[in-house]
Amino acid sequence: MSGCDRGPKSPRGFRLPEGDAVKGQQAFIALKCYTCHKVEGVELPAPTAFSLTLGGESGRVKTYGELVTSVINPSHVLSEKYQKELTDTKESPMPTFNHVMTVEQMIDLVAFLQPRYKLVLPDYQYLGP
Repeated sequence: MSGCDRGPKSPRGFRLPEGDAVKGQQAFIALKCYTCHKVEGVELPAPTAFSLTLGGESGRVKTYGELVTSVINPSHVLSEKYQKELTDTKESPMPTFNHVMTVEQMIDLVAFLQPRYKLVLPDYQYLGP
């Protein structure tokens, strides 16, 4: 086994087809994701349960794989800010949509969301010797 191969569960070689951002926004609305999420730069109905913003400025790029994982396994990684709000549990209150969302909807959702994240590099200032 090589150093980069992680065995049969390795994501190596996994690639989904290109998605359609317009259809992704339609899926976002059809699945009622807007009840808990706002999307930076997109006019949608106001969240009624939570108000978690997707997109916007970030200190690191949200990768395709991270977004797919967040959609199909919402409790996999929770932001530090969000973890503080969840004092009773470490599980995301986001329901699993895997039984109602099509693979095409998931791919399109990611195509809709990923371009909404803007990488912001830190402003390093030279302090001198």
